[in-house]
Amino acid sequence: MQAKEGVVERLNAILTIDLTAINQYFIHSEMARNWGFQRVADHLRELSMGEMQDAQNVVRHILFLGGLPNLQRLGQVKVGESIVEDLELDLTMELETVDALREAIAHCESVGDYGTREMLDDMLSDEETHVDWLETQHELIRQVGVEHYLAQNIRE
Repeated sequence: MQAKEGVVERLNAILTIDLTAINQYFIHSEMARNWGFQRVADHLRELSMGEMQDAQNVVRHILFLGGLPNLQRLGQVKVGESIVEDLELDLTMELETVDALREAIAHCESVGDYGTREMLDDMLSDEETHVDWLETQHELIRQVGVEHYLAQNIRE
């Protein structure tokens, strides 16, 4: 199948975001694990694996459209010095991802690529779930304090 104008470029931009997110969630997960916050580590690892699945789907779709996936491009992986900083960086990353997906969805709609739009709609729904989880973590930290939040996330 031949890609509509601008679709492969947008998919490659989404792929770059996914590849960056895989690495950012991975390092944040390992940092949390190292600090003893197993529950946060486990969830961040799941998010990393979910981004990997998204990247695989995007690669397959780009190939389906006759394009060439760009796996050589990676955005800046941002790393904090605490769980709170890492969660803030992850929320910023997810909000940027949501914006990029919305723009790509609008473009696909405008060029009549409804199959790609549907795939991106599904991805957007997942990303909005990630945003909700991260916003919830920030609200928990605000309400109970960082010490109580962290104490609830220790598990062996």
